[in-house]
Amino acid sequence: MKRLDLKLMENNITREDLDVLIDFLKGDPILTQSANVRAFEAEWSQWLGVKYSVFVNSGASANLLTMAALKHLYGGGEVIVPTLTWVSDISSVLQNGFKPVFVDIDKNHLGMDTDEVIAKMTDKTRAVFLTHVLGYNGLTDKLIDECKKRNILLIEDVCESHGATHKGQRLGSIGFASNFSFYYAHHMSTIEGGMVCTNDEKFYEAIRMLRSHGMVRESTSQAVKEHYWNTYPDLNPEFIFAYPAYNVRSTEVNAVIGRNQLKRLDANNKLRTRNLLTFLNNLDPAKYKTDYTTEGSSNYAFTLALAKPDKEFVVRLMAAMKEAGIEYRRGMSGGGNMVRQPFLREIVGADAWKQFPKVDHIHFFGFYIGNFPGLEEGRVKELAEFLNAVK
Repeated sequence: MKRLDLKLMENNITREDLDVLIDFLKGDPILTQSANVRAFEAEWSQWLGVKYSVFVNSGASANLLTMAALKHLYGGGEVIVPTLTWVSDISSVLQNGFKPVFVDIDKNHLGMDTDEVIAKMTDKTRAVFLTHVLGYNGLTDKLIDECKKRNILLIEDVCESHGATHKGQRLGSIGFASNFSFYYAHHMSTIEGGMVCTNDEKFYEAIRMLRSHGMVRESTSQAVKEHYWNTYPDLNPEFIFAYPAYNVRSTEVNAVIGRNQLKRLDANNKLRTRNLLTFLNNLDPAKYKTDYTTEGSSNYAFTLALAKPDKEFVVRLMAAMKEAGIEYRRGMSGGGNMVRQPFLREIVGADAWKQFPKVDHIHFFGFYIGNFPGLEEGRVKELAEFLNAVK
């Protein structure tokens, strides 16, 4: 078989991005968080359709601040989490003292199974922390309605799904809050970076303070500031720390790149979606799963899963991809079944993975392969043909 030499990502920081950044740097600018960060937050909020956005240094930090704000504003309890997700979704829950409650996936969109989520809701459930996996929409009306009915906060992790929608509304604007990542390999990049988004003013002000050491002066609310000034008259108003928090600010450099990348995000997402449909339509359904729920999707990477478990074939498949120079990640998002990870086995038990057979199939027989706007449709077809030919 010939080499295809397909990377996970190409051309995510363009020459145009670098030229815009160079022009910015020539102006003797402030480089720490300043006007461009504020402008990027406002432009992102408008694009997404929310009132508030807070730019941070990574998607993991967005996860961390979101869980910290929930703890401080609403108290502890349980958070229902996916078994297929990135590690920071789970670690942020643990780091803030919540108990993670795991559910299996829906095999058609790789997000959490709605019926399992609802079945595990109790009076201790503080939030549902849902991951939209690899560009697929993981929401259902049934889940949204049940969260509202029970007054359970719905948190959307959209780090892999920028621009995807649920019934025409952008993911990340539907739940109580949402997190995005702008890591190099994602739909758009600020090199490193993330965003916390919400329509809730109280939550927004808490996130702003948590981003920067817990300092009250970071709040945009005069009422919040006056509350702390009046309550703690012995303190310098410039140095009142409301929370034991973090420094996860980003910089003007990251924001300048993000603002320029946002201009072409929608156009790039159309190319990603075209590529995904081409990929799935040309795969052999006898060998691979092709019937994903693609409506509203904004593909992050090609999802490749064996239709049925086959330990011998999957070894041959990995060897063939490696030989052809096809870069891939086994287990899809986060490397597969998260409860198999060492840090969780001590918490949920060494055999907990047995409760989640659907994600365990993805763990051993699922992969993702790079999709990006510069990937020509012909190369996508060539990739599908290659995979179909593996014996």
